[in-house]
Amino acid sequence: MITDDVDHRTVISALALAVRAPSVHNSQPWRFALGPSSVHLYADLSRWLPSTDADGRDLVLSCGIVLHHLRIALAAAGVRACVYRMPNPDEPDHLAAVELLPGQPAEADLGLASAIVQRRTDRRCFTDWDVPEGFLRELGARAAEQGALMQCLSGGRERSLLLAAIRDAAAEQETDTAYRTERAVWSGRVADDTGVPAGNLLRDPPGTGTARRFAQGLLEQANGRTDDGAALVVLGTASDDPLSQLRAGEAASAVLLHATELGLATCPLSQPLEVAATRITIRDAVLRGSLCPQLLLRVGWAPPGTQLPTTPRRPIGQTIERVRDR
Repeated sequence: MITDDVDHRTVISALALAVRAPSVHNSQPWRFALGPSSVHLYADLSRWLPSTDADGRDLVLSCGIVLHHLRIALAAAGVRACVYRMPNPDEPDHLAAVELLPGQPAEADLGLASAIVQRRTDRRCFTDWDVPEGFLRELGARAAEQGALMQCLSGGRERSLLLAAIRDAAAEQETDTAYRTERAVWSGRVADDTGVPAGNLLRDPPGTGTARRFAQGLLEQANGRTDDGAALVVLGTASDDPLSQLRAGEAASAVLLHATELGLATCPLSQPLEVAATRITIRDAVLRGSLCPQLLLRVGWAPPGTQLPTTPRRPIGQTIERVRDR
């Protein structure tokens, strides 16, 4: 037993669902410790990608996504969770302590739990259908509930600046041999439980011009499209510290899962925020200094055709590295 009313197997099952969370290069940079009535989330620094993510921003944000996924999975299993973020200043990789409490949680959302399994990162061009304004407002409300703001870049100037920043970041990273090597190691895999598999990557690596250029994959781009009706949104916070990055990850999870509920396709874009110069451009020129950008998302309607395969995940036992004394 974790508590008198929360079964150990229930918690393990919730963790197994939570780790379906997306992460940078599918690196899954998290580990968990189980206590007598708690789950502790740690950043797994052995899975940090220093050439892609020099500041560790993507790592913390990825852990924020898995934290929100865990909250949803626990609620769906009937477990109340009280989250303490950054609980130990002397242990910066200890990102959250989740206290498990008996009793039915008020926020249980079985639709979101189902969306965890259904969601895919879709790097293809979407259709040219616009995302309804009402849907975008709903996604913005979900982000705000988690402590972040979502801004949709519908204006021509802001969108053009953002697209230029995406191209500039890609060009900057391409000059770095270590980055190219790291990307190659973590993409195009066929039989592995980490990294981005070939089945989820485009056969034409440039893809949409916004998604990161990975190794050549197996997905065909319908009709050779290079543009679509995707909405480009920015998730941002008032500050730019690890706590803000963690909360932005939770907001990203909420937006991705609700978008899946609405039938929308999504693709996170972290690349332009991994390069300091383009991150500053997005903050100052695109957002006019109003927010610290944490993650970009493409949101739209998936092209008809093949269902994207599930990306692999490590066995849950590999993410639970120790059990605290009871």
